[in-house]
Amino acid sequence: MTSVSTTPRPPESAQAKSTRPRALLFTSFEPSGDDHASTVIAELKRRHPDVKIYAWGGPRMAAAGAQVVEQTGKDAVMGVPGLAKIQEHRKINERIEAWMDANPIAAHIAVDSPAANFPICKLAKKRGIRVVHLVAPQVWAWGKWRVNKLRRLTDLVLCLLPFEEKWFEERNVPAKYVGHPLFDLSLDHEALSASAAKMPVGSPKIALLPGSRPKEHERNFPLLLESFRRLRQDRPGAVGVVAATTPEVAKILRAQAQTLGGWPEGLAVEIHNTDAVVTWCDLSLVVSGTVTLQIARQQKPMVIVFKTGRLFYELFAKWLLTAPFFTLPNLIAGREIVPELVPHFGDAEPIVQEATRLIEDESYAQQQRDDLGKVTQQFEAMDTCVLAADAIERIAGLKLSAPAS
Repeated sequence: MTSVSTTPRPPESAQAKSTRPRALLFTSFEPSGDDHASTVIAELKRRHPDVKIYAWGGPRMAAAGAQVVEQTGKDAVMGVPGLAKIQEHRKINERIEAWMDANPIAAHIAVDSPAANFPICKLAKKRGIRVVHLVAPQVWAWGKWRVNKLRRLTDLVLCLLPFEEKWFEERNVPAKYVGHPLFDLSLDHEALSASAAKMPVGSPKIALLPGSRPKEHERNFPLLLESFRRLRQDRPGAVGVVAATTPEVAKILRAQAQTLGGWPEGLAVEIHNTDAVVTWCDLSLVVSGTVTLQIARQQKPMVIVFKTGRLFYELFAKWLLTAPFFTLPNLIAGREIVPELVPHFGDAEPIVQEATRLIEDESYAQQQRDDLGKVTQQFEAMDTCVLAADAIERIAGLKLSAPAS
């Protein structure tokens, strides 16, 4: 067994810190990364209005104060990208490399999307630029050998999940748990209840959360739609709301439904209003992703699904995946507290069965609520944007802000 050195990296000299450029580059390639980075950017700009923050990112990063060089994230993919996507990112990397040569920066903050970000981190390292990962690459879940690449291509990994810091530190990767930005702002329950009151009336109230990526919609929305139809067939009073991330997504989902027998009665759509939809619902049918933590935060029962191709899974993913669970609530709990149909290759029947149990067995639903409450407790008393900004300041050599009074 090869031993890994645990020798700490030598501290940077004060002279080196003083001569380092006062500019940062964030790179994000998914809507969730745009969200995660925006709060950290806003905090850094609050502390250092004079520091330039550039980004390959989205509208939320721009609104937070970043100068967006190129817009990204509109057509994000999950899993192994196709040839066209690989070629697109090669061209992006060429532009970023030229941009780095023309714009000195103190640190590169790679936000999630390790497949897209690792080549950019390599470009930064070659230029002596320090690298921070905001959102830990999930090397603990699949392809564990990638931890060696991560060790070479980072100065610090900022972890959003409670168990990650220990996992990385045990493998000699500098890491810090900073909490999850989703929990930074308190929910306005009065406003959410007012919004939920405008949604359909009936029982049970079923939320459908189909994700934000086109491939997720293509594979999973038909399952969610059929599950709702069958649940409503057995319970005519049932009503549903689809939580769409954007108006464009809402149009795509409605068009998709037309090819699947039409839009069901009793099903409405809410756009960019997920927290209110969760407040409204009795249970959720949800595609696996960060949104499961939004649901957990309000302790609403859920069934989680993620449909993928069987051939791809059997040939590749099956041999790469090593985590005992696939979904965030179960990973954090360390056991299955939420039914996860991941990966799922079949029809809507298992989803309907699990949803029916949650509707009919109150003790089962209450146990899930209690377990979700314990999961979300692990994010309490964390201020993600503050802790992440503290760490980035240190790595980038920016003057530390005065402690809050």
